[in-house]
Amino acid sequence: MNWELRKLPARAQVVVMPMILSLLMSGVVSSISTLKAIGWAEVTLPRLLQAWGVSYLIAFPAALLVMPVVRRIVALLVEIPETPASQRRQGQA
Repeated sequence: MNWELRKLPARAQVVVMPMILSLLMSGVVSSISTLKAIGWAEVTLPRLLQAWGVSYLIAFPAALLVMPVVRRIVALLVEIPETPASQRRQGQA
């Protein structure tokens, strides 16, 4: 049997990008915060996962809300080169 991973459509990027970003960032930040608050000796996997879960419940909706603003700021700061397809549409090629 051939197990092929089906990709999501391109329009899903609007949700998948902030989902993965907030998952990773909330994991890092909540782990550091938990370690700092209770110390290495008291840290257990359930405590880390509980802190991560609470952080993620806040981080994901926040990322969905701020991602459009971040994209606009990045577009103002970063020059994006013209692609051949966009040049053809503009009649430049």
